[in-house]
Amino acid sequence: MPDVVDVDLLLKGYTPEADGTFTVLDPSTGEPIAEVPRVTGAAVDRAVEEAARALPAWAATAPRRRAEILHAAHELMLAELEPLALLMSLEMGKTRADARAEVRYAAEFFRWFAEEAVRIGGELRIAPSGANRILTVHRPVGVALLLTPWNFPAAMATRKLAPALAAGCTALLKPAEDTPLTAIHLADLLARAGVPEGVVHVLTTDRPGELVERALADSRVRKLSFTGSTPIGRALLHQTADRIVNTSLELGGNAPFLVLEDADLDAAVEGAMFAKMRNGGQACTAANRFLVHPAVADEFAALLSARMAALTVGPGTDEATQLGPMVNARRQADLIARVDAAVSGGARVHTGGSALERPGFYYPATVLSRVDRGSVLSVEETFGPVAPIVEVADDDDAVALANSTEYGLAAYVYSADLGRALSVAERLQSGMVGVNRGAISDPAAPFGGLKQSGLGREGGFEGVHEYLEVSYLAVDW
Repeated sequence: MPDVVDVDLLLKGYTPEADGTFTVLDPSTGEPIAEVPRVTGAAVDRAVEEAARALPAWAATAPRRRAEILHAAHELMLAELEPLALLMSLEMGKTRADARAEVRYAAEFFRWFAEEAVRIGGELRIAPSGANRILTVHRPVGVALLLTPWNFPAAMATRKLAPALAAGCTALLKPAEDTPLTAIHLADLLARAGVPEGVVHVLTTDRPGELVERALADSRVRKLSFTGSTPIGRALLHQTADRIVNTSLELGGNAPFLVLEDADLDAAVEGAMFAKMRNGGQACTAANRFLVHPAVADEFAALLSARMAALTVGPGTDEATQLGPMVNARRQADLIARVDAAVSGGARVHTGGSALERPGFYYPATVLSRVDRGSVLSVEETFGPVAPIVEVADDDDAVALANSTEYGLAAYVYSADLGRALSVAERLQSGMVGVNRGAISDPAAPFGGLKQSGLGREGGFEGVHEYLEVSYLAVDW
């Protein structure tokens, strides 16, 4: 397998009915990579029709066969790790190391849900009255519309496709306009793994609102799974309410990273580098605000700044790069505005703090201390390599500040006393907490948040049940 994806060849195999094209840019240069079809409304209708037609046969396919196909997809992804990783670096800007890690992580969803496909069960019990048996069975929801973001173009696709296919659903995958090429490659890979024709469709567009509205208007679409911002998630929930569509939402975060005064600072900085800098900080689980006890705040800032300042900045496609560009000009401009506002409000810059003078959408690794609690960097999710440090008086203050947000996706706690760390973690209003570790995502764990961070869970034993419905049969024998 070559280490480079031929984009022209990839697109030759993707020929939906289109209303022109839209341009995919290389964020390291701002130059075009490819022109991708903008699907028409008729193409959306046709995809729904074909997915609905393929549904009965795929739902009736033996779980073992569905599992074998998902296992084959897992093996193919690993065999094609280098071209897939390079493709993501090219269209999204992530480093080669991050891209390779994502391919492995993404492939693992195929393996995990291959194993879950054959374990979808039901229940048999006696009614309390003794009059009959209660028999429950699980059935696939139906045609699923899957909306994925640009920051993890492979993993967010497989995290939805794998459980949908394991459950017996057919799928319409709409990737983000910044990163459609990875989704097209994955659909081709699934076909080669044995997924029957009509079961998976990729729909590319730079007009997502029109496409989603068209698809959701069709009564045969019975599931929506969306990963993205909370405002868009709210709007989608309104749309799905009209037809009572089964909906899963993985939305925004504002992850606190708590460093208590007894923390091992070297370990905390190591965890912070992963929790903050994975994918250049462009992750919903990224540490968004560092809540640090005053006794260790200066030392933590110095250690973190030294690590951040040493990162090599460059195109994601370069092997030496440790921090690539932001995905587009909007993200870069947003970071500039937020950091400038924090500095104007009294924040101290330890490293970074201003845009780099070079082509592309770069922003340097930045550490700020003395950040105001009401600063936009503290209150809102910031997608990028910016680490704002806010001092907290004690554990109670840290917990109160951590919870003072509408979001509740991820959080991190560092303390040398495990009991203390767990006690603090239990008080955090968050769907996921890293205790003395900066890595929390795992295909075998339930991924999702509380409050305005979403509905439902992806991954883990729970993930496949997002694509199943329960039927109850009253039986008497």
